[in-house]
Amino acid sequence: MFRGVMAVALAVSQAAWGQSSPPAPSSLPAAPFGRGEVLNYAVNWPSGLSLGEAQFKVGGGESGWDFEFILDAGLPSFDIRERYRSRTDGQFCSESLEKDSTRGQRKTREKVTYDQKKNLAVRQTIGGGRSEISVPECVKDGLAFVYFLRRELAQGRVPAAQTVNFGAPYQVTATYVDSPQIEVSGVRQATDRVRVSFKGPASSHTLEILFGRDPARTPLVVRAPFSLGTFALELAR
Repeated sequence: MFRGVMAVALAVSQAAWGQSSPPAPSSLPAAPFGRGEVLNYAVNWPSGLSLGEAQFKVGGGESGWDFEFILDAGLPSFDIRERYRSRTDGQFCSESLEKDSTRGQRKTREKVTYDQKKNLAVRQTIGGGRSEISVPECVKDGLAFVYFLRRELAQGRVPAAQTVNFGAPYQVTATYVDSPQIEVSGVRQATDRVRVSFKGPASSHTLEILFGRDPARTPLVVRAPFSLGTFALELAR
């Protein structure tokens, strides 16, 4: 998502909520979002110019979750198209992750299969190689972690820093920052800002996510830094 913008970049630290954070709801379902949820986003340049669109989708049955992220954006003569499909069990432990990416002339397709009993991830590049790596118990891929994070925030807590797998391991931490009010589609509303840092084998980045205070803890804005500037996913109503 611009390198898997919401998918690889998400984990949380053990920092406690500040005094300005919202109280935890007294009763919540297993997850605050439902199967069938679809969230549409505009992908914007730092100036506000639109670069394209993105979408998050939730599916699955009683035994687990299906998550999907689609990004269609780009600059002149450089298209960016990303599609990620994640399958997890009911506790967000990953079972498989499919990645289909086009960045300019470069195209990549791969699938990661997770054996949670053996603590093993098998990465297979379509038309390429195969590799295996050890993973922690109940490891989550980057896309699955987006939804796991939303559930944890809805219950008034921030989970511990942990390794997130996105084909490669990423050590990810996040910090609750503050609760600014922002305008989304002409409506001003309170949010909780979480700053997320992640470090992989060859890269290190920090992004910012503003979550709505609705029961689903909907991501309203995601700001991700790139060499050309900070790009934003903004929820489209």
